[in-house]
Amino acid sequence: MVAAKEMKKPLESIYSGLQVIMKSGMYVLGYKQTLKMIRHGKVKQIILVNNSPALRKSEIDYYAMLAKTGVHQYSGNTIELGLECGKYCGVCSLAIIDPGDPDIIRSMPGLTGEKQNMQNSSLMKLARACLK
Repeated sequence: MVAAKEMKKPLESIYSGLQVIMKSGMYVLGYKQTLKMIRHGKVKQIILVNNSPALRKSEIDYYAMLAKTGVHQYSGNTIELGLECGKYCGVCSLAIIDPGDPDIIRSMPGLTGEKQNMQNSSLMKLARACLK
């Protein structure tokens, strides 16, 4: 019972953070727009759903690594993320350009420090293997 309450707190903070971003921040929804904003270097944080195709996940992870941008894996599916954003369609990825509140990105549980560096090195190995 206690573990269930502890699990709800981070999820509730993400949901409330998304609501603040939707009201006061700048964001783009969708795979193509996310890639475009990453290439322009305007993205602060990326939210990617768990059930997105593997190729899209790896491509967004790779571009985010090059842009030194954090990627947060959303625990729900595309429909749930779309509903959290106030849309009635599925959303594969969400790129946060301006969070509206600077503490939102810091409060998101994501990859930091050594874990991110380890994942970045494995992505580089994967990219090199694909290019050969």
